[in-house]
Amino acid sequence: MFGIEPTIIWMILGFLLASYSVIGNDSVQTLGTFIASNQKTKWYYLWGFTALILVATLSYSYFSSGGDISSGRLAKIPFIEIQWYHVMAPLVLVVLTRVGIPASTSLLVLSAFASSMVFGSILMKSALGYIIAAVVAYILWIVIFKWDNQSNPVPKDKESMWRVFQWSATGFLWYTWLSHDIANVAVFLPRDLDILQFFLVLLVFIVWLAHIFWRRGGKIQSIVMEKMNTNYVRSATIIDLCYAIILLVFKEWNSIPMSTTWVFIGLLSGRELAMSSRIKDYKFKDAFPIVGKDLLRLLLGLGISVLIALAIQNPEFFVDFF
Repeated sequence: MFGIEPTIIWMILGFLLASYSVIGNDSVQTLGTFIASNQKTKWYYLWGFTALILVATLSYSYFSSGGDISSGRLAKIPFIEIQWYHVMAPLVLVVLTRVGIPASTSLLVLSAFASSMVFGSILMKSALGYIIAAVVAYILWIVIFKWDNQSNPVPKDKESMWRVFQWSATGFLWYTWLSHDIANVAVFLPRDLDILQFFLVLLVFIVWLAHIFWRRGGKIQSIVMEKMNTNYVRSATIIDLCYAIILLVFKEWNSIPMSTTWVFIGLLSGRELAMSSRIKDYKFKDAFPIVGKDLLRLLLGLGISVLIALAIQNPEFFVDFF
């Protein structure tokens, strides 16, 4: 096709689909509370702020590593020639994103590239992240509930201060999140991009980011909005800061990629259960269906990830089966 090798075409297509999936699905974990609590702010101001951090984060990784934008997350997943079946993973993720299912990009996309041992490590680290985030959030919001709830709003004279805190917390979270999840896109790219390739990659990310802010998060945003008080600036700030610290700890732990989606859902689930323990008219039986639905969505995404991994790494099994 026009003298271009098929592997190059699949690489470009896989990159475009994966980048859309990461921005459209995973980034709402990071930016969802930011969008929810800044609904009166014009979308392009929010976009400009996050785009600057994205450019700075990826530029640091690129120039400090000699062309790699993954922040070292792909150290155990070497670059391979992209085939059509590798593209199926981000394509499935796009479909799940369109119907509002918060599947794990890391598990779904990296399952197509990682060995079974590395994939097992990714899964274990992700499950541990979910548990730790849920426990930390439950304990934290049990302690701070009287201070951080709808009946105790931020005083008018302190709203500007909290808005500054929230934008700062979002910037910190956005940086830590990018350090984890860009690997899900970079896995389709050579680990030593030239400068033109790097600028084209940045351009694609910035365009997708503008799209998600213009749509105010899209369907995945409902995962944030259905939780208690996530649109209040103080709650959004605390959620973002807690999430960022947990991601930073896991980032420094080792270079194995992990599902930030699992950490985010675990954080919101633990917080929701804590709220149900403290609010008189909001009981555990009201919170459990919300928490359970999110967990089922994660398990659905995991099941699809495992099937993709099996199909790519053991194609003869599926040929014999069908």
